[in-house]
Amino acid sequence: MSGPAQPAGPGQPEGAPAAAPYKQLRPTDVKRLNRSWRRATGARVALLLDSVTQPFNVGMIVRSAAAFGAEHIWLCGNSAALDHPSAAKTALGTLRLLSWEREPDPVAAAKAAGAAGFRVVAIEQAAGAYPLHEAPLHGDVCLVLGNEDHGCSPALLAVADAVAYIPLVGRVGSLNVSAAAGIALAEARRREWAAGPQGGADQGG
Repeated sequence: MSGPAQPAGPGQPEGAPAAAPYKQLRPTDVKRLNRSWRRATGARVALLLDSVTQPFNVGMIVRSAAAFGAEHIWLCGNSAALDHPSAAKTALGTLRLLSWEREPDPVAAAKAAGAAGFRVVAIEQAAGAYPLHEAPLHGDVCLVLGNEDHGCSPALLAVADAVAYIPLVGRVGSLNVSAAAGIALAEARRREWAAGPQGGADQGG
């Protein structure tokens, strides 16, 4: 007897029955799946780190940025160096997949991002900020993440095109900055895919 119809995903026809339990993809299948989503992705994404001081956090952000196809990172203030052993170890070699530059002044970096065609959106719990799912993340976007304790500087928030926060419903008032970066990157890509002509990608080679 066939199982219940499942929601369609990449490579799965709408309403296809679940004939067998889900199983992990082989490495070659994962690469094929990722290529199919890459073909459905056109928007440019960048990151600006405003004094993210912990090397572990910087390395995790780099890895997430590479996974979601970000093209550039601005390291501002006293953000940890990408060649710090802990940052490099956590990034797992993904630094080679995107470009980066160090700009001490985060305001100057935000202006450079704007001049490069990015909408600058800071991720911060701030008065008047959009909830992330309503933030203007369409098109080319540069996501701004701030210091682990103090967040984004007021001067940087003042020059951002928009500010967004991640709604939290548990009894924890904030997220680790690397977790926040991953959520924001995923939402930016989800918004693009949902608005696309197919809303996703197939699993073809």
